[in-house]
Amino acid sequence: MVAEKITKFGTFLFKKKRRPILIISFIILNVIVIILTAKAEFGNSQNATKLSEVKMNWWLLIPAALCFVFAINLEIQKYVLMIKEAAKEKYDKRKARQIARRTVLLGKYYDNITPAAIGGQPFQIFYMRRNSGLKKGASTSIPIFGMIAGQIAFLVIAMFCFIFGAYAINNPVLFTTAWFGLIFFAFWPVMILGVTFVPKPTIKFIKLIVKFLAKIKIVKRREAVLEKVESEIKESAGSVKMILKTKGLFMKTVLLSLGFNLLIVCIPFFVLAAFGGSVNFWVALTTTVAVMSAVYFIPTPGNSGAAEGTFFLVFSGLSSGYVFWAMLVWRFFSYYIYIIIGPIIYFIMHLEKKHNVKN
Repeated sequence: MVAEKITKFGTFLFKKKRRPILIISFIILNVIVIILTAKAEFGNSQNATKLSEVKMNWWLLIPAALCFVFAINLEIQKYVLMIKEAAKEKYDKRKARQIARRTVLLGKYYDNITPAAIGGQPFQIFYMRRNSGLKKGASTSIPIFGMIAGQIAFLVIAMFCFIFGAYAINNPVLFTTAWFGLIFFAFWPVMILGVTFVPKPTIKFIKLIVKFLAKIKIVKRREAVLEKVESEIKESAGSVKMILKTKGLFMKTVLLSLGFNLLIVCIPFFVLAAFGGSVNFWVALTTTVAVMSAVYFIPTPGNSGAAEGTFFLVFSGLSSGYVFWAMLVWRFFSYYIYIIIGPIIYFIMHLEKKHNVKN
């Protein structure tokens, strides 16, 4: 199982005698990632207005920041609920909050430094198994369902925007790409829900897809791939079933994920308004959702490169000199803040262990 391999690898990395070297290497790696990404994204800033000459409504960055803070707290609360239900007994509120907070933020950190956001969930499982005190099954199921709930919530928001707000997306290429990205994004949660509620037809459908991909030479070693996909989807379906055992928990987690996603997609509107852009809230929201869908399948850390290119459509209403600064602020809230917070959490955890402070 993937989770088992990640846990063994993580245990190997975090042995006491390797910890000082790991922490130093970790900090250096993060500095390099930030420098290289920033240079690639914003190195060509000759047309940017000097910061001292920028005239903007600075106070509008406050709601942008509040959107981020409230969104993260909703995501943390989602994990708190799942942890408390999984414990099935008295579980210290402070510990539940701390475990949930670190699980969420470390997950976001690894999502943003690994290609195609593949690192977040495995390391969340690793962290929870080592620190939560929950049974292994719960420590695996909670991060998996946390991801599934987030995907379901984004699908609901995107479908609503694309059906009722298609007129707001004036770019046909973006609209088409967004639908394609959304279909790609929807495959995994739809298959997981299918295996949960109608297992036999869904498994047959998965086998047909893998066979088709093998015929057109996209998939090699058909049986091995089929076994792996089926195993991982069944593991994820088991996580859904665990959540369904508690009445109302499924709906609560999805609603909290809806709140998280809605607040995140509101941030570009406030950034745009802060820099003097005049755009309708619904247009900004729908375009943001379309762009996020369009860049989902781009296999770079934090969607770097593609995100900046496509999000230019959101900020194109600004004067050319202001676009650079608006993009930089948006990327701070959507990317840089996570790769800054990650090492800070690890440093705090290191100090706690050094001074024998229990989680």
